[in-house]
Amino acid sequence: MVLPPLAPERARRLAAGFSGAQILVIGDAMLDTFIAGRVTRISPEAPVPVVTFDHETHRIGGAANVAHNIRALGGQATLIAVTGQDDAAATLTRACRDAGIATAFAADSSRPTTKKVRIVTERNQQVARVDYENDAEISKDLELQLIASIRQHAARASAVIVSDYLKGAITRGVMESVLSATSEHRVRLLVDPKIPHIDYYAGANIVTPNHHEAETATHMRVRSADEARAAARAFRVRVRCEAVLMTRGDQGMWLLSKDAEGALPASAREVADVTGAGDTVIATMALVLAAGGTLVEAARLANEAAGIVVGKFGPSTVTPAELLRALDSVGNA
Repeated sequence: MVLPPLAPERARRLAAGFSGAQILVIGDAMLDTFIAGRVTRISPEAPVPVVTFDHETHRIGGAANVAHNIRALGGQATLIAVTGQDDAAATLTRACRDAGIATAFAADSSRPTTKKVRIVTERNQQVARVDYENDAEISKDLELQLIASIRQHAARASAVIVSDYLKGAITRGVMESVLSATSEHRVRLLVDPKIPHIDYYAGANIVTPNHHEAETATHMRVRSADEARAAARAFRVRVRCEAVLMTRGDQGMWLLSKDAEGALPASAREVADVTGAGDTVIATMALVLAAGGTLVEAARLANEAAGIVVGKFGPSTVTPAELLRALDSVGNA
């Protein structure tokens, strides 16, 4: 069963409401660095390509990319995360400020800012990736800092997103604080999950696993619409959440809630890079819900946003104009 379409006029009304949304994002922020160059030969020292350096760029990733997508779509974003005390932290902080993201960073001198360095060719083909990270859980002192920030900012939030990349920021204590704050202030909680923390998310409104995560959590295969339906139902019971939006790559999405259930075919026209597509999905969902949309409307617009962002290279964002243009040009049936 396919979910009902969203009229372009309704989508425009929802998009107009994004500017009034205050979204709080908690999670693992990252810095994505791209070292680009030309490959013209293989190294005589080992069977690897030699990349002649051309330029280096930085983008904000992980939970910071969720916040960036919220800003690009016109909403207001506050980001609570952990950094090191290093050059990457300074770069990440500056990039967030330039993007208009309000930050509440807890700095830890004992761990590096999570950074992913990708070496790519001039055609954006990835040659290698180097990760700088410490994925151990944060210290109790840092956990208390995050909890204090959550209590401070949740009262003003229209919706809250937890972006768990399993890099240490989302502890059981942090998640309990998020659940308590969203319950107290009656705002929706959306979670982009990681399976080792599956028991942390009980009570969340919406959880957005990809189909691999759903398979792992439920021990069920997801290859067809019927299997997606069964896995989504099992996942909702396993996680004890209200609704599930399962992303399925080129097979689209599957939404399950008490009021709606069904598929959304993939809307991507051309896939260049799927990095950060889940960030775009959950950011769009939160904004649509904050603007008064239903879960089906939120899933519809998130599906379109994902189809746009996978056509771009690296962690990227979508603008309201791009989103509405996509709906106008191809429809969403």
